[in-house]
Amino acid sequence: MNQPAPHAPQAPAAAPLMLYGHPFSSYTQKVLTALYENATPFEFRVLGPDAPQHAAAWLAKWPLRQFPLLVDGARDVVETTIIIEYLQLKHPGPMRLIPSDPVDALDVRFMDRFFDLHVMNAMQLAVNGALTGDPVKRQDGMALAVEKLDRAYAWLDTRLAGRTWATGEHFTLADCAAAPSLFYADWTHPIAEQYPVLRAYRARLLARPSFARAVDEARYFRPYFPLGAPDRD
Repeated sequence: MNQPAPHAPQAPAAAPLMLYGHPFSSYTQKVLTALYENATPFEFRVLGPDAPQHAAAWLAKWPLRQFPLLVDGARDVVETTIIIEYLQLKHPGPMRLIPSDPVDALDVRFMDRFFDLHVMNAMQLAVNGALTGDPVKRQDGMALAVEKLDRAYAWLDTRLAGRTWATGEHFTLADCAAAPSLFYADWTHPIAEQYPVLRAYRARLLARPSFARAVDEARYFRPYFPLGAPDRD
C-alpha cells in the first residue's frame, strides 16, 4: 500500500513591513507615496500620544529621533531616499521609481536631492521659526525661507518645461520628493503666477492617486500647521 507523500514544511510567513512616522509629516508622505504607488503591503505605526508604545519602539531602533523609519524583519532603514531605494531592491512593484539606466537614475537622484534640500528644507526654516513662538525668529525664518524658495521656484519653472514629471514622462523617486515639498512650500510661500509650469506640476502631483491618498489621510491634522493651513488643496 502506497504511503501518502509527506507534506513539505511551509516557510514561516514573512513579517510585514512596518513604517514608523506621522501622516502629516512631509518626509513620511514622501515614503507613503512610494508605498502607495506600488500597493506595497505595510503596517503604518503612527507616532503620537495615542500610541506611546510605537514611540518607544521607534526610539529604541533610531535614537536620532527622526522619522520615517522602515522596519523589514531584522533590518531597520532610515532616510527617505534610502528607504525608497531599498523598497525597489527588496520589495519591487510594477512602478519602477529609480530607472535601471545609471545616467537616467542619476538625474532622478539629483532632482530628489533638489526637492529635499532646496524646497523641503527651505520651507522648514519658516516652520521652525514659527514653532519657537518668538515673533522675531518667526519673521526671520519666513524671510529666509522666502528668499530660498523664490530661487528654487524660478529654477524649477525652467527645468520642468516640457516635462510631465520631474525628469520626464515617468513618475519616479524625484516626484515622491517633489509632492510633499511643493505641497507645503506653497502653503508657506505661494508659488507666484509667473511660474505657470511649476504651478501646473504641483497640481498634477496633487491629482496623483498615491499622493492624493497621503494628503487625504493627513487632513485631520491641518489645524496644527504652525503657519496656518490655507483653505485649499
